[in-house]
Amino acid sequence: MSSADQLWLPGHRCAALTAPAVDRVYRAAMTAAASAGTELQQRYGGPAAVGFLVDLRTRLAAPGGLVAATGFTAVTRYHDPASCQRVLDKQVAYGMVVRHPDGALRATERGGAFLTDLYALHAEVTATIWGGEHAGRLVRLVDLTGRLLAAALSGTDPAPGPDQPDQPSAADGQDAFGAVAPPYEPEGTPAGVLLLNRLCALRYHRADAHAAAWTAAGHTARSIIDLPPGPARLAIEQETDRRAAGPYQALDPDQRVTLLADLAALPG
Repeated sequence: MSSADQLWLPGHRCAALTAPAVDRVYRAAMTAAASAGTELQQRYGGPAAVGFLVDLRTRLAAPGGLVAATGFTAVTRYHDPASCQRVLDKQVAYGMVVRHPDGALRATERGGAFLTDLYALHAEVTATIWGGEHAGRLVRLVDLTGRLLAAALSGTDPAPGPDQPDQPSAADGQDAFGAVAPPYEPEGTPAGVLLLNRLCALRYHRADAHAAAWTAAGHTARSIIDLPPGPARLAIEQETDRRAAGPYQALDPDQRVTLLADLAALPG
């Protein structure tokens, strides 16, 4: 790759381009899983019983997995807190989740059984939509997203290269990311589930970077939703890209291009 091509895709630019691609692929897969999982949800009490278990599956499925109260608040930051607590109360009443005195959440035995079945459902769905001609692409994406997550989880972003100026780190205040990462990946987890859950974690890594950017600009979760397109919105998005750029330094320029190309080629 030429030096000009490397300059075209620095870390912050890769973060900006990857975000919508990750959203598209992830949302399509989760929509397909929700459609295929109607019977599974009903078996455990319906959406009222399992909703947050689906959102927090990547940590709550782990043996003894906990999600801190701050993590739950961050994951639900754009929703009314009182409404979220009422929904959570129902899931506690259904016997799917335990809420500890400090607000931390843990799946019950019944909740864990649902998550085991959910992982199996996601394996079937992702094998259908990402199998066949996409098999090689899937293997590459599992590797590349694994590198990104390892960098994000290290707590310190890799040093910027010549294509990337010093940028604020998203390592601090990663409450939403910490609620879903590292994803629970038991031995034998199919590649499709690995990718689905790693994309989930990467989305929340960026969500934390976005929250840090709009907080620094003096916004709240409510005001940023209402902020119209324009210079102020653009500045926040650019700051989000800078804050989310760190893990992309773990990929060389060719790998960044491959990541984007393979995500673009997945259906959704």
